[in-house]
Amino acid sequence: MKVLMLNGSSNKKGCTFTALEEIGKILTEENIQYEIVQIGPGRIRDCNGCMMCNGVKCVFEDDPVNEFVEKAHKADGFVFGTPVYYAHPTGRILSFLDRAFFSCCDGLSYKAFAHKPAAAIASARRAGTSASLDVLQKYFTIAQMPVVSSTYWNMVHGWKPSDVKKDLEGLQTMHNLGRNMAWLLKSIEAGKRAGILPPVQESGNMTNFI
Repeated sequence: MKVLMLNGSSNKKGCTFTALEEIGKILTEENIQYEIVQIGPGRIRDCNGCMMCNGVKCVFEDDPVNEFVEKAHKADGFVFGTPVYYAHPTGRILSFLDRAFFSCCDGLSYKAFAHKPAAAIASARRAGTSASLDVLQKYFTIAQMPVVSSTYWNMVHGWKPSDVKKDLEGLQTMHNLGRNMAWLLKSIEAGKRAGILPPVQESGNMTNFI
């Protein structure tokens, strides 16, 4: 089993990365592989609603979105991490996830993500983390993804990675998140072996009155 993580920060080795690595340590202890994908400092396009993806891939190939979606098809779980900018996730991760989710959506089925556990984490110097988590978790709840929780909101605090290392409660939250992710992945795998398959969703009704 493998968890795919996304570092939504331009800083490849900053506070968000530090938090993701703490989750990764626990996953390794639980014999679950993980990979951290870096958005990095390069340009990330917004989704412009061109409708050319058709549930296959985004028409734009000059950034890492399509490569991430290819990895997502093979992943068993996800952690999306963001630093907090103006009490909100980075615009970069939102543009990235808008295209990643929309480009693999075939009708109501988000093929790369459906029924796979996911967690969002946020790092901030002080505030804005709860609002940022709320924004990221909306991707999960529209794509039929079980949301992985911890023993506090999934956040760490600090101005630099060494500060995050001092946030003992934040680190504990990341560790417990890793354990909950591992438990859920193993439970899903055991269910599959017992013949319990993902549910089939209803489709066809779109009553948008405004």
